[in-house]
Amino acid sequence: MGGSAVVVGAGVGGLATAIGLRRAGWRVCVLDRRSELERYGTAFGIHPTAQAALDRLGVGEDFRARAVPYRDARIRTPEGKVTARIPLERIERKAGRPELLVSRPYLLDALLAGLERFGDVPVKFGENVTGSPDIAALSAGHDLVVGADGIGSAVRTARFGTRSAPRRIGSVAWIGIADFETGVYGETWGKGRFFGMTPVEPGRTNWYATAPEATTADELRALFEDWHDPVPRVLAETDPAGWIRYEMRHLYPALPRFTDGGDTALVGDAAHAMTPNLGQGACTAVLDAEALARAVAGHGGPAGLPAALRAYDAERRRPAQRVALASRTLHRVMGTRHTRARDALLRMLP
Repeated sequence: MGGSAVVVGAGVGGLATAIGLRRAGWRVCVLDRRSELERYGTAFGIHPTAQAALDRLGVGEDFRARAVPYRDARIRTPEGKVTARIPLERIERKAGRPELLVSRPYLLDALLAGLERFGDVPVKFGENVTGSPDIAALSAGHDLVVGADGIGSAVRTARFGTRSAPRRIGSVAWIGIADFETGVYGETWGKGRFFGMTPVEPGRTNWYATAPEATTADELRALFEDWHDPVPRVLAETDPAGWIRYEMRHLYPALPRFTDGGDTALVGDAAHAMTPNLGQGACTAVLDAEALARAVAGHGGPAGLPAALRAYDAERRRPAQRVALASRTLHRVMGTRHTRARDALLRMLP
């Protein structure tokens, strides 16, 4: 028989975890400090492995209804010269399905719809879980506490201390949505800055940029005004009121474990927040959630929880942390000012 679980955080990882635990027969509630679900728009790339996890959670069909395939993307110089292809064809050939892109609000809607089918999983907003007393109270009332509360996780701080914490990496990212399809996708790598474009839904293009010197929309536009088409057009024809600017951070150093050996587990950014360069944040959160729920289901009720949490940590910690390290490494490569050596290396890749 299942036990009782509380999930702190109603983002992708938290909602997916709640679905998986409820499917395993556990009683679940979700708490979030925000007043409502954040629906700001950006594109999530969902790798076939994460798509399969969404299928196992029972929300794959809802997710795919709003997703678009990502099949042709190149890496270019600011002048428009192609230096490499992003290996989307190889991913599709190996997995038998393409990488998919989906707007963040649509993925959240699919997860909420999956949760609402149960009819008995409350999602409570305005619940500000901030410190050790709060976590202790949750632990006293539930068999399992799941920290899905992001890079600044209160659950992580209360149970794992402050050694692993959000760290700045010295870059600022901008993201937005253009209300037209560019037809040119992939990333353009310049000297110390880059610009990316992907599909997100019919008639729209997701874009993202890093330019450490830019602090305003006008400065960002000026820095990219001489780059290849359609980069200047994307910035010129996108309303800055809809842009999002944020300081890039990651969790460092890596956690020694994703569980506390008792009744607490971390998923998603709370466990391994990474730079966005590989576009794997949502994927790893979904994989964490599904693996945790599967481990809990496979070890029975609350009595089997210690073994379940050990199994979850053994399955997910090393793969997730490898992805985080690879993403941070790619950020350094993309943002380097030594472009000649970097571009020569790219041309040597398959």
